[in-house]
Amino acid sequence: MSAHEKPRAPLPAEAMSLPARYYLDEDHYARELERLFLARWFYIGRADEVPNRGDYVLREAADESLIVTRGDDGRVRAFFNVCRHRGTRLCEQPSGTFTGAIRCPYHAWAYDLSGRLLGAPSMDQSPHFRAEDYPLVEARADVWDGHLFLNFAAAPPPLGDQLGALVAKFRPWKMEELRLAHRIVYDVAANWKLVIQNYSECLHCPGVHPALQRLSHFLSGENSAPTDAYLGGSMDLRDGVETLSRDGRLVGACVPGLAGDDLRRVHYYAVLPNLLLSLHPDYMMTHRLRPQGVGRTEIVCEWHFRPEAADAPEFDPQGAVEFWDLTNRQDWHVCEQMQLGLASRAYRPGPYSPREDLLFAFDRLVRGAE
Repeated sequence: MSAHEKPRAPLPAEAMSLPARYYLDEDHYARELERLFLARWFYIGRADEVPNRGDYVLREAADESLIVTRGDDGRVRAFFNVCRHRGTRLCEQPSGTFTGAIRCPYHAWAYDLSGRLLGAPSMDQSPHFRAEDYPLVEARADVWDGHLFLNFAAAPPPLGDQLGALVAKFRPWKMEELRLAHRIVYDVAANWKLVIQNYSECLHCPGVHPALQRLSHFLSGENSAPTDAYLGGSMDLRDGVETLSRDGRLVGACVPGLAGDDLRRVHYYAVLPNLLLSLHPDYMMTHRLRPQGVGRTEIVCEWHFRPEAADAPEFDPQGAVEFWDLTNRQDWHVCEQMQLGLASRAYRPGPYSPREDLLFAFDRLVRGAE
């Protein structure tokens, strides 16, 4: 056994990769999206994207468009982008600020920032019409340490119940205080589950990610016990390496309050269904996955740093951005190659190794959503 390797318990004989239909079948994809993706809290970005009253951004989930805005009471809310009169889209611009009401461009029905109908021209001539019966349809919104999540259920459990131990585990990073420094949007020709699975193991790292392997040995990883809400673990930095960057040096100041092992490792967690959270000693990287079809996924990657680092005149995030952009593109390429291979008549499920235990746990969750 390598000096880096930590022993793993063997997996059961049935620990095999999923059949091809889980990645190729359109009907299965549609059911899975409803039962595994939209039936739980899913990540849509950062709460500071709508910092002030009336600020909004549009987000898409499945085939739905949602208006995410901050109300008079400071709460972030999400409304389906559909007027209650004739179904017209209320907003077209991807972001902006409502200076007064949310107003339909078609017949001028107007709503306040809590979704209440304020005005409906000509409807006063209808004796049976009641404005309180026609608020905007709302999706539930909640925030975890700066991360914004939505849920389509009418009465979902609290977000904290889904996140479980992660809330306390990552509190030292003070993620709400971190500021966006860079964003790259990728279009990946692969099923969204392949991205989750690729992120959840590093057996591929020596061959696919030589730059990453030079900074962090692929056998140094240690996984947390998987749950239905998250999969993840950490990997150690090599001696003399401070963070994952172009030269292995810190890009920004370390997060205040981090100590011990957290200064010598990177945490990688797939917060299911669609947030890949990578916490370094000096920055946070997030990937937001948006399935766009059975074989296509949009991935929004963002790099976030401490405000005191970002405000420094000499601050330059490119050391981290360039390192991970290279690594990302290597990952997306192998995911696309898997998607192509899964479509072959020669594909059969293959066995997982003990170091692919998180993939087997994820597959069980996927199968349970059928």
